[in-house]
Amino acid sequence: MKTLNKLSQYHFSRYFKLFFVIWDIVLLNLAILLSSLIGFGCVDKLFLTQVETISLLSNLIWIILLLYNNSFKIIRVEPIESILKRTIKKIIIHAAIIAIFVVFLNYKEVSRWCLLYFYYFFFLLLMISRYLSISFLKYIRAKGYNYKSFIIVGANDTGERIRKMLASDLTYGYRFLGFFDEKVDPFAFISGPVVGTFDNLEAFLFDKKVHEVYVALHIDNVSVINKLIKICEHHMVRIKFIPDFQLYTKSSKVEISFYDNTPVLMFRREPLEFTVNRILKRTFDICFSLGVILLIFPWLFLIVMIIIKLESPGPIFFKQERSGRDNDSFTCLKFRSMRMNALSDSKQAQKGDQRITKFGAFIRKTSIDELPQFFNVLFGNMSVVGPRPHMLNHTKQYTELINNYLVRQYAKPGITGWAQVNGFRGETKEIIDMENRVEFDIWYIENWSILLDCRIIIKTVVNIFDGEENAY
Repeated sequence: MKTLNKLSQYHFSRYFKLFFVIWDIVLLNLAILLSSLIGFGCVDKLFLTQVETISLLSNLIWIILLLYNNSFKIIRVEPIESILKRTIKKIIIHAAIIAIFVVFLNYKEVSRWCLLYFYYFFFLLLMISRYLSISFLKYIRAKGYNYKSFIIVGANDTGERIRKMLASDLTYGYRFLGFFDEKVDPFAFISGPVVGTFDNLEAFLFDKKVHEVYVALHIDNVSVINKLIKICEHHMVRIKFIPDFQLYTKSSKVEISFYDNTPVLMFRREPLEFTVNRILKRTFDICFSLGVILLIFPWLFLIVMIIIKLESPGPIFFKQERSGRDNDSFTCLKFRSMRMNALSDSKQAQKGDQRITKFGAFIRKTSIDELPQFFNVLFGNMSVVGPRPHMLNHTKQYTELINNYLVRQYAKPGITGWAQVNGFRGETKEIIDMENRVEFDIWYIENWSILLDCRIIIKTVVNIFDGEENAY
């Protein structure tokens, strides 16, 4: 403990950037060495000119990736999942760049198997290193070292939220000293002590060791805020502001972008507004839909076509105008599962619906009727995963009933979706059913990732084999 106490007096964070880069380079070169030993049983191949070139390039690219976008940052409350996601992203970019060099330079001396071994070992070493470093930091913080003490100016709901978040886990390394305010909000449940008013704050900073001050005051208190800034900077205490976005959006989840030096508050984050993400999703959609069309349609289409024709007169495909991205309509394709009727564009399928044929009930239950929509995906009208497209008159109806209904139209509609794999599939008997579906659709738009799409697809397949209660 004496050693930890002594080490805590030094500001190692000043040198963390340099240490982080050096340590990662050590791990990278260790992974190169291990991949050579596993792949060839010796290290002699490492001294081939082409291998040396790629090894040097690997080091340079990783250094650039670390320095780009502040990848070495430490956020005390950052979960291991966030670090894992960031590390995977960097390794994928690194692997793509190295692969381009190896292929286009036609480096035959570079073993493709050794490259796979390298990335396996490098990822493993990185994650073990990250996990151990986080565990060590949590240990010393739990012992009372490497912590930051903070106070909150503003005894209100906003101040209480940040207090609960920072003080919820001792391993985050924050120690709460108290609230400062002229009066406590009578409607707020404040569980921390109020240790003084605005006038007492400077004396408190002088008397106590305070690292950070969080300001949770309404903008009406601008004169008080300006005074707090002067006081904190005079005492070399970092000051941070907690704006109450709910005054504007009534939402606790918003996105902030900077247009040059001007901060712009947006109601929600939309990952698919980034060009790279749209290209990634579109590439995935094309590859996946082509795979289904080439592997399943050649043998399944003939069987489905014959049975549909034998069971009831009418076309094989059911075509219907539905609402797409930006609320533009498109022609949605399905295998026909109902007898020809005049209500198909206005009435939802219901349990025990007499319009549905026997074979139609089967293909609806197994989602086979949705397979033609992979052509919609290929044409660009739909995506494999996204909010399910609704009939035009239902879109008009629910737009008037549910205020944020059209937000789901920010994304391309999907063959399957987050709402569907969470049980909100089929008929919407009550308005609450559609509200729940919209809520899940909006969550998907705000939290999209290619891994989430894969998760939804896997869950959809599992649900098909398990059987879904609302699939009728």
